Amino acid sequence: MTDQDLTVRRARPDDIPGLVASSAGLFAEDAGTRDASVDIDWPREHGAASCTEALADPARFVLVVVHDGEVVGHLTGSVTEPSAVRPVKSAVLNGLYVRPVHRRARVGARLVEEFLAWAGAQGAVQAEVAAYAANPEAIRFYERQGFGAHAVTLRHVLGRKAEVEAGSNGQTDAIT
Repeated sequence: MTDQDLTVRRARPDDIPGLVASSAGLFAEDAGTRDASVDIDWPREHGAASCTEALADPARFVLVVVHDGEVVGHLTGSVTEPSAVRPVKSAVLNGLYVRPVHRRARVGARLVEEFLAWAGAQGAVQAEVAAYAANPEAIRFYERQGFGAHAVTLRHVLGRKAEVEAGSNGQTDAIT
């Protein structure tokens, strides 16, 4: 498979079923294996409405990856306006997913390139993305796209006693 076999374009309303399926793939593969607090059924239950809203919102950006007429990946992003706390316009890459069979075709990099171009055209001065600490492949991918570590989110699960043990990548996992 080459990147010429894949088309990256702005999403359209007729892409919504494919976007929902792609989002369900992201939730199942990423959050579903790394974060028990995420409802992995959210895309199937709320994805169509969310995609419809996103396509109508000029502050949101939705791309699809199409192969043989089928959505096989997507990217969603948004811009935030300056505030008193952060007086700069920022862009957030909210989600990116490409089916595993298509991942070596550089289509993920194409999605990020288009997102960054869109963000700059919207006047954003920075872009950010979050990735699970337990997903080193995603972290390396985003680093190759020019993103760098900026903040770390630490979580404490309430209601249970846990020991914390450092993993091989320095990540901590709760042991009950």
